[in-house]
Amino acid sequence: MKNLTADDHSRFSRHISLTEIGESGQQKLKNARVLVIGAGGLGSPLLIYLAAAGVGCIGMVDDDVVSLSNLQRQVLYTTAQLGKKKIEVAAQRLLDLYPEIDVRQYDSRLNADNAEELIAAYDVVADCSDNYATRALIGQVTAKLKKPLAYASVLNYEGQVTVFNYENGPAFDQLYPSVPKDGLFKTEDIGLVGVLPGIAGSLQANELIKIITGYGDVLSGKLLVFSIFENRFQVFSY
Repeated sequence: MKNLTADDHSRFSRHISLTEIGESGQQKLKNARVLVIGAGGLGSPLLIYLAAAGVGCIGMVDDDVVSLSNLQRQVLYTTAQLGKKKIEVAAQRLLDLYPEIDVRQYDSRLNADNAEELIAAYDVVADCSDNYATRALIGQVTAKLKKPLAYASVLNYEGQVTVFNYENGPAFDQLYPSVPKDGLFKTEDIGLVGVLPGIAGSLQANELIKIITGYGDVLSGKLLVFSIFENRFQVFSY
């Protein structure tokens, strides 16, 4: 068990001052293990806020490199890092933010051969992937292993956020019983405003912090749908 240090008490004083989180909640964050699948548009803000919140162990699954078209929305990366492995750049950024993090890098795509072993090693999972096949696989394996899953997706001007497998709550296939084999769009053809995944990934990070610390109302069995075009946020039960 990792104990809070004197530096932690200073660094996380705004968390600790919250009755619903407090020192015990911050201790839970430091001892939490979160697996983040995808270090792109959703993963960028989510990883930053998990590190800033003091999550003690973060695993990242991604095999991509930084490209010029990423920089419109993937705020972890800079022009100077073009061509570099995303997980290597992201790991250094997280350690610069909170040096006590145990950052684990998985330079691969999640697939049927490695999904169960990877996911089993963590307490909670964040789906920041960008294709239906991977999302369905994550949903299937997390349900089997009973691992809470924070899920988000974005398209054009709209985003969705929910949580699966939380305290015997609904799983992925209860919301998405039929997933297209090859998805509806090619990733490179999808338009979206750069701030959209920033908002969705931040909301997703907040759900993970809720799950770990026990504060607030978790989006289990509820789908948050929002439009930045219309400034509209709605929650639907499922």
